[in-house]
Amino acid sequence: MQKILFTDMDGTLLRSDKTVSEKNQCAIERMLRAGHLLVAATGRSVPSSLPIIEKLGLAGPVRCLIAYNGAVVYDCEAGRVLMERTVAVPDVEYLFSEAKRYGLYIQTYDEEHVLAERDCAELQYYMSRTGTTCKLSEDVCHGLTKAPHKVLLISLEDKERLLQFERDHREWARGRSTSVFSCPEYLEYGPLGTDKGTGIRFVRDYLKIEQENTYAVGDEQNDIPMIRAAGMGIAMRNAVEEAKAAADYVTERDNDHDAITEIIEKFILD
Repeated sequence: MQKILFTDMDGTLLRSDKTVSEKNQCAIERMLRAGHLLVAATGRSVPSSLPIIEKLGLAGPVRCLIAYNGAVVYDCEAGRVLMERTVAVPDVEYLFSEAKRYGLYIQTYDEEHVLAERDCAELQYYMSRTGTTCKLSEDVCHGLTKAPHKVLLISLEDKERLLQFERDHREWARGRSTSVFSCPEYLEYGPLGTDKGTGIRFVRDYLKIEQENTYAVGDEQNDIPMIRAAGMGIAMRNAVEEAKAAADYVTERDNDHDAITEIIEKFILD
């Protein structure tokens, strides 16, 4: 029977240095040769994810990518979007205005670039970790040609500032947007009712994979919906406690010590 493994990228598939270990690469190749599937489900943009996907050999037939925390499902073979959801431009404008009022850095995205209004340590940190390129504009929202897939606030020094922003805007977000932390430094706002769980359900139905044959692994708050949506939900040893509590299984190894190989050997190639 064909199985599908949905894996988060940062902190899960990728080591701390943002590379994939040789051992994990070999395990992935074995599961693909056996006829199983691996789908990356990430908060990253499509352009940031594709180089990793291509290196792993996941860009062939029936290879999908879940990006922007479930707001986009991308067909890697055909190079086309299968499903997408967006944040309304007036809501993006409001978030940018409020982030400025709180003194927080904020960015959004077009099809190829990060869109930001100033160069700063937060932007450089993000680009160094994701390999993305940036377009600077004094008024990002005015230059948007279409509604984006997500908005991201970054605080490198003080997560409490992001937590306060989220608390203060909880009522505003109700009925408009979904907010989630993808790591302590990143507070993300995405389309209402959209998360990695909705992304994996779309892919599961699209590829006609039975629920009992779906596995999902992650390490952060934004991975919890897909951990819960899979037939087998898995949290990394290095995961936040909330993700571990939501999981059916917690790995013995962490992202720097081949946890993906552990999962493939224990659940996919058993």
